[in-house]
Amino acid sequence: MSYYVYILHCADNTLYTGWTTDLDARFDAHSKGQGAKYTRGRGPLKLVYHETHPDKSTAMQREYAIKKLSRQEKLAIIKNHTGQVT
Repeated sequence: MSYYVYILHCADNTLYTGWTTDLDARFDAHSKGQGAKYTRGRGPLKLVYHETHPDKSTAMQREYAIKKLSRQEKLAIIKNHTGQVT
């Protein structure tokens, strides 16, 4: 099983970071307002970054580390991964 850490770009120009085992299902849940409380009412959402981890512990640690970063540092991660800034 794979674990994913992801960053969503919300319509209000904020970023949300989370982890999951099923990236497509989790994104759908967020989009339908059934994901995290934070993303409800902030759509449309765009998946701008994700990375794969071998276990839950590593994914949760990485999510926590990303959440502690500044917005500019998160944007740098996204840019380095996709070549685009949100």
